[in-house]
Amino acid sequence: MTNLDGKNIEITKIIQRTMEAIAEGKKDIFEISEASRKEYNNLKKELEDFQVKVKSILKEVELLEQQEQISRKVLLAVSRNFATHTEEDIRRAYETANQLQIKLVLKRQEEKELIKRRSDLELRLKNALEILNKSENLMSKVSIAFDFLNGDLKNITDTIEDMNYRSSLGSRIIQAQEEERQRIARDIHDGPAQTLTNSVIKTELCEKLIDVNLEEAKHEIKELKKGLRESIKDIRSIIYNLHPMALNEIGFIPTVQRYASDFQMNTDIQVDLIILSKSDISDNTKTVTLFRIVQEALNNIRKHSQATVVKIKVEMTVMEIHLVIEDNGVGFNIDDIKGMDRNEKGFGILNMQERIDLLDGKFEIKTKKNNGTKIIVSIPNER
Repeated sequence: MTNLDGKNIEITKIIQRTMEAIAEGKKDIFEISEASRKEYNNLKKELEDFQVKVKSILKEVELLEQQEQISRKVLLAVSRNFATHTEEDIRRAYETANQLQIKLVLKRQEEKELIKRRSDLELRLKNALEILNKSENLMSKVSIAFDFLNGDLKNITDTIEDMNYRSSLGSRIIQAQEEERQRIARDIHDGPAQTLTNSVIKTELCEKLIDVNLEEAKHEIKELKKGLRESIKDIRSIIYNLHPMALNEIGFIPTVQRYASDFQMNTDIQVDLIILSKSDISDNTKTVTLFRIVQEALNNIRKHSQATVVKIKVEMTVMEIHLVIEDNGVGFNIDDIKGMDRNEKGFGILNMQERIDLLDGKFEIKTKKNNGTKIIVSIPNER
């Protein structure tokens, strides 16, 4: 067997693994697309119901305004003609006007809240539609890539020099997916799953206590509600870590500000965020990539650095977007990390490097033992 034949066999294996990864990704994208479609339809139905409620409340406010105006005129007339009306007449007129004013204030507040919720629903519906369109577009592109790899591959041999990197890329993608699934499963098991199991037990206890000790049953129901609220909070946290909706809604910089604030509150590590740009990042891929870099870096700092202060600097020029994350922690020997295999050093640093490589950017780590760590990222800012 010639050297070229051996490389062709290796290329075929690489392509097969890549196709398997793409097929798995295609399935995941399809599930995301279907979930997005379901979410969009649910939000659309909910918004339609809110439109009906808003119309109804507007009519009620209009009617109360008319009644309140009439009551004020009656009260004014009774007050001016004090001699012809008893004190009871005046008191009734005043109470009627006062009650209508209170009802009107409450109804206007209800109207305001409904309109705000309707606006929120409209924004969520718009974002859901964007996600649905993006997932369907991505599904189409993945299908094209899959069909290409499944067709005539004779010209692929021209890329032999780069195949060592590409052969490991498919398996790394699959491993990354598996690690992410394991993390999600662990978060759900340790959080919401445990709470919901306890909730089932408390529910059964409440059923038995209702006929025996009503006060104790009420106490257990309160504890049950508290546990369920914690479970909802955990689930929202898991969803946020998967993909913060704020990235789509308010953009990169406000999302990082919120994330940094939450990180500081939860870890007691001071976070100094420096934004040197007035405009935000418009490209969704770059937005997600840079947010994941911040997320991964802060996670590593929390776990390993023993830092007390973190500085994050974001700057955008015409040509590039710069991100710097620096801590005052214990640091590490970069040569030790380079000498480790993938399983020893974990996926974090490698993941950050590969994300930036995909955007033709630059990724650098500066660190020394007992002298902190500095991550420097630059990516093109073409629009």
